[in-house]
Amino acid sequence: MSTQVQGSGESDGSLPDDEIFDVLQNERRRLVLQYLRQHGGPVSLGDLASHVAAAEYDCAFEDVTSAQRKRVYTTLQQSHLPRMDEAGIVAFDDDDGVISRTPQTEELTVYLEIVPEGEFPWREYYLSFGAISLAVMVVLWVGVYPFTLIPPLMWGTVMAAVLTLSALYHTFVARELTLTEYVDDERQ
Repeated sequence: MSTQVQGSGESDGSLPDDEIFDVLQNERRRLVLQYLRQHGGPVSLGDLASHVAAAEYDCAFEDVTSAQRKRVYTTLQQSHLPRMDEAGIVAFDDDDGVISRTPQTEELTVYLEIVPEGEFPWREYYLSFGAISLAVMVVLWVGVYPFTLIPPLMWGTVMAAVLTLSALYHTFVARELTLTEYVDDERQ
């Protein structure tokens, strides 16, 4: 499988998976893609460096020191962004210090398995819940004691209620995170 790229570095327009993984094996490059996905439009190198440094040093954007920002800024400018631009993953204008998304930027987020600290991996929860529900239904179908002490309709009602409450909670948490990100973006 190879992914189509519109970048400056590939003459035939395709990016092999091994190159995608080579580029994305570095955490700083993944943080760049994550920030571009969240921010949307073009970003300045200085702003990007501050946000990446905040993530790396686990501190608030405002608490990033000039030394931390400079370290990240330098490696982004000299190494990471040129590499990502060459692969067509981002568009980096070194003269203006502006980084923009390319068609590849959004496609490559599929490769990112970033679960922010404190965020619950919901897809694993729903997969586990589905597997447990299926196992309970099989046990009921076979008639295994003590599961048969509770009527199958009650089991189904409990599972439907748990699924509905989980989905409501997940929706509420996702909405709150989106609102928080929006407020944070507005402050900056």
